[in-house]
Amino acid sequence: MFTTVLFSTFPPFPTLSLSVPPETRFDDLYSLLCERYSDLPPSEDLRISSHAGSIPTPETLISEIHGRDATLITLRLIPRLRGGKGGFGSQLRAAGGRMSSQKTNNNDSCRDLSGRRLSTIKTAKRLADYMGNEGERKKALVEAKKAKLEVLEKKIAAASGDTEAVAGRKHRFDDTEYLEESREIVDNVKSAVSAGLMKKKKKVKTNHTSSSPESSTPPKDTPTMESPATAPIAVATAAAVGVASA
Repeated sequence: MFTTVLFSTFPPFPTLSLSVPPETRFDDLYSLLCERYSDLPPSEDLRISSHAGSIPTPETLISEIHGRDATLITLRLIPRLRGGKGGFGSQLRAAGGRMSSQKTNNNDSCRDLSGRRLSTIKTAKRLADYMGNEGERKKALVEAKKAKLEVLEKKIAAASGDTEAVAGRKHRFDDTEYLEESREIVDNVKSAVSAGLMKKKKKVKTNHTSSSPESSTPPKDTPTMESPATAPIAVATAAAVGVASA
């Protein structure tokens, strides 16, 4: 009684078959397979394993792999992978660390159950907090301005040499001479403007009277006397003319 063994291989090799007695050891399968298929590479390049990936021990009999009554056994013929210097695990761990460090917690583009984006909700919360703290911000701004003004007044007091000056103290302007001169100048300007206007009106009236046919000119030899009432007006007019010419 013989047991048929099927070997599933890799390209370009097809599926191989071999009939062996059930008492054949697992270690002898590859030598028997090479006797039948002479183009196979040496055993250092290939190995036989089950489809689950496990490799039986060399002393295992063929009948013990799938049971003594099994007449068909399937195995895999796979190439050996040459080992390197190692370090592949450390490279994987380093790559995993780099990937974990690049993770982001930015989920603003996501939406909640109502369909609104999370970025919109966060913006609305920030705006509400800003509006709620508006009174505190204004108070802090006023206090900052007040402190700045006090510091400036202290610097001015220190520069002027007044060591007794206190920040926030009001100063009164007591230069009476300047006030009197300013008031006098304003009064003189008002008087000059009034005299100039009166002189202009008088000149217009005189020209209108001289142009009428009933008007008579007084003799040249008769001197004209100014009344005491018109004397101040003439003085004011002269002052206005002097101011205008200056």
